[in-house]
Amino acid sequence: MNVGGACSKVTEKTMRRLQLLGAPSDVNSSFLRGAAGAPALIRKALFSDSSNLASEHGGEIGRDLSLDDLGDLALTGGEAEFTCLQSAAAGASAPLLTLGGDHSITYPLVAGLAARHGPLNILHFDAHPDLYENFEDNRFSHASPFARIMEGGHACRLVQVGIRTMNAHCRAQAERYGVEVVPWAGFDPRAAPVPDGPLYVTIDLDGFDPAFCPGVSHHEPGGLSVRDAITMLHRIEAPVVGADIVEYNPVRDINEMTAYVAAKLVKELASIMAR
Repeated sequence: MNVGGACSKVTEKTMRRLQLLGAPSDVNSSFLRGAAGAPALIRKALFSDSSNLASEHGGEIGRDLSLDDLGDLALTGGEAEFTCLQSAAAGASAPLLTLGGDHSITYPLVAGLAARHGPLNILHFDAHPDLYENFEDNRFSHASPFARIMEGGHACRLVQVGIRTMNAHCRAQAERYGVEVVPWAGFDPRAAPVPDGPLYVTIDLDGFDPAFCPGVSHHEPGGLSVRDAITMLHRIEAPVVGADIVEYNPVRDINEMTAYVAAKLVKELASIMAR
């Protein structure tokens, strides 16, 4: 009897599926380009021999969950890019984890998933609220995705963590759309609100202090630690239908530090999404 073969078949049959997608776009970046080069380097760090594929929750890619890599979308900007991302999300056959790319990709991804699941709830990690009505004459700027999401009715609840750049316009926008911005003063990752499902998690890597993630276009000192974010992620109990990790700019990274943070977050998110 081939016991090993039998066990292999059982594992494959019971393995939970997720889909991984690359969105290499930075056409809507306002300051520096480079985020389009991120997906390949995050994958490289994820599958590097320097670590393994186990999450802190115990879920292990390739053993407990299958991370089906759909490759990178061919994104060229403009309306076609929006349609491509929206269609990819709407057509996903499993929870979808997307590697950006700049933060503008979140709008079409959420719109596509909301078309299937109804309006989502969003947990957003970032230094910036990305609520501008129209940033530098670009309504689809990476500084504006959540204005578009909220005005389009694609989300019911938006909780933002790590924000430390609120100006008067963004404060007015947050009030307009009922956004829950967790005050940075006294922030506690064990107590900050985590929305119910269907949940979308979006992680902008500049939400972290630059000491942890130097490879971003916008360095904003005084931010989250990696442990802060993981502590909050581990509190998620609701179904997560989609997630993204955005704004990694390899041009500014040091010794691939930020790529490895992104890879760590892929493992933690994947384990949570597969529950």
